[in-house]
Amino acid sequence: MASVPFTSQPLGFVTSDRFRFARVQKNQKLGFPVSRAASGSGSAALAFRDLDADDFRHPLDKQNTMMLRAIPGLKEVGKALLGTVTEQVMLLENIGTSILVSKNQLSDLHNLMAEAAQILNVSAPDLYVRQSPVPNAYTLAISGKQPFVVIHTSLVELLTRAELQAVLAHELGHLKCDHGVWLTYANILTLGANSVPGIGGLIAQTLEEQIFRWLRAAELTCDRAALLVAQDPKVVISVLMKLAGGSPSLADQLNVDAFLEQARSYEKASSSPVGWYIRNAQTSQLSHPLPVLRASEIDEWSRSSAYRSLLKRGIPIRPQQKF
Repeated sequence: MASVPFTSQPLGFVTSDRFRFARVQKNQKLGFPVSRAASGSGSAALAFRDLDADDFRHPLDKQNTMMLRAIPGLKEVGKALLGTVTEQVMLLENIGTSILVSKNQLSDLHNLMAEAAQILNVSAPDLYVRQSPVPNAYTLAISGKQPFVVIHTSLVELLTRAELQAVLAHELGHLKCDHGVWLTYANILTLGANSVPGIGGLIAQTLEEQIFRWLRAAELTCDRAALLVAQDPKVVISVLMKLAGGSPSLADQLNVDAFLEQARSYEKASSSPVGWYIRNAQTSQLSHPLPVLRASEIDEWSRSSAYRSLLKRGIPIRPQQKF
């Protein structure tokens, strides 16, 4: 299944993003209240109570989702093969090997998720923390079942509070847009095509290319969800920069503006015919766009009239509000 970081893992914010579906295959510690009001940042977050997924969905995501919906039998096959067994396997795995976040367990993380969910007008999923040296976050979403998000301890160590909430918001974006369900269906259909003698492999390859195109577009949508919660493009871009080449010991030396300039250099270098060909070859088998391209996209959208219009619709979260 598409367990794909920027190379070959599943859908989510991070470089080593592992989305687990049918194929079961911070320098700043959190030690204090994390809601924006309690953090002393001086500005209350804006919540979008009537927010719809299409309000921030990337045009490429819309286009590629329509293409997936047009694949005959995709939804029916997925619904037939996805049952309680898959959900139970993943649920028991996480209960057995991770920590379930709640008001009484890692409450600071619980507050971050609750606030992000309120801002995006979506129900908060269960959140688990898993011990791992690989910075990672992923989501499980099966239609009609309780979704959950998993984050790795190394990701908590790498990111600041605001950056970590941006990652949680990115995962919430997948849930709000029903990305998880479509990814699961697509993976199942690809697996089925692979089993067809002769042309099955060719069918699977074609489907895989289409799925990767959709995955990359879906990531751009969820980066927008992260921005709607962070409400500061530098926070989202900083996450992308750290995942591209950051570490806790280097974090205070990283420069978001320099990373954006690097992104512009990549755009310029890949604008020639040869550069365009190399860029396509470099990204065609990736589930996530390159970090520099994601940074450029979120920087551009943060300056768009569409984003400014959404902010005007926001309602400030009252400072005294608790989660």
